[in-house]
Amino acid sequence: MRKYDENEFVFGLRAIIETIKSGKDIDKLLLSTDADKDSEIMKELLLLLRERGIPYSRVPVQRLDKLTSKNHQGAICFVSAVNFASLDNVIADTFEQGKVPLILVLDRITDVRNFGAIARTAECAGVHAIVIPVKDAAQLNSDAMKTSAGGLNFVPVCRERNLHSAVMNLQYMGLQVVACSEQTEKFIYQADFTAPTVILLGSEEDGISSDLMKLADIKVKIPMYGKIDSLNVSVSAGVAIYEAIRQRM
Repeated sequence: MRKYDENEFVFGLRAIIETIKSGKDIDKLLLSTDADKDSEIMKELLLLLRERGIPYSRVPVQRLDKLTSKNHQGAICFVSAVNFASLDNVIADTFEQGKVPLILVLDRITDVRNFGAIARTAECAGVHAIVIPVKDAAQLNSDAMKTSAGGLNFVPVCRERNLHSAVMNLQYMGLQVVACSEQTEKFIYQADFTAPTVILLGSEEDGISSDLMKLADIKVKIPMYGKIDSLNVSVSAGVAIYEAIRQRM
């Protein structure tokens, strides 16, 4: 586990409650498995988490102790380096401006530096939003911001509790879904990116999950002629994004 600076997280039950009430977006929240679930302040926090739809993880207290030696009271939360956007609003605004939406959906991409590199490319290319799941996504911390070269300040990031439903909603709004995967015969150059498009990319470990792959309108791959049969996901994202830009120029 990397060493975090204490300005990257908030600890203590009351401090976390006030941070959430202030409207700041929470990237990750850790609660000790040993925490007293019946204390009034813990009940207040859990109720607030349910009301705001904020996910949390139960972890051994030793994990919290490694993050800070101070009295964390069994709770630590990481404040997101970005403010999350509403996906519906992003799509509506894009159409209203007379633009053709180009959206990235990242399925379980957990490497912070990969995510940052993708965000940097997305911002440079004018991608209208990056969509990530609430769980199994890279932490949006200072490393992600640094790797994105500040791009995360400008490209909207939308966090969805259910990627499957989010992708179906995008299709309902008129966007096609182009899945980038080695498990297909069509090349990326055979997709028509001039239409409103979602580019779907999968995790570093096992690619796009099967439930999302079933939603794809077209599945495409990047030609590979060397001995290694896959590209880094951030490189794949760059290839796909700029094929879309090439077609739209």
